[in-house]
Amino acid sequence: MDLFDRISADIKAAMLAREKVRLETLRGIKKEFIEAKTAEGSDGTLPDAQALKILAKMAKQRRATAQIYDEQNRMDLRDNELAEAAVIEEYLPKPLTDEELTAVVAQIIERTGASSMKDMGKVMGIASKELSGKADGAAISKKVKELLNA
Repeated sequence: MDLFDRISADIKAAMLAREKVRLETLRGIKKEFIEAKTAEGSDGTLPDAQALKILAKMAKQRRATAQIYDEQNRMDLRDNELAEAAVIEEYLPKPLTDEELTAVVAQIIERTGASSMKDMGKVMGIASKELSGKADGAAISKKVKELLNA
């Protein structure tokens, strides 16, 4: 079952369970998926890789918004954003640990033959594709810089 179908099935389950936050979040996810499917230039399908990118973006937005609400001392709104982020993250693959990220990036650097910061773009291009949904772009960039400067 692809992510789109899984979200649709979970919407029904959330309705039956009367889980308000979960239902609203899942409906938001489905809306984003439908927009991606029907976007200009789209072939009407939504591969799981693209769906994972959408989910990662949505989770990141919720976390950033929650941080803003936290700074403004709006705990009620912050808690809602964090609850939505938690629902979204259920559908994302488990993020890589720091050690796993280091190993994968080191392997990519070795494969590409990168030896200095001049090669960062080449490494980042491959790393971003391979680690999509498994690690944040900023974390990947930081790790690539760290390993290329070592």
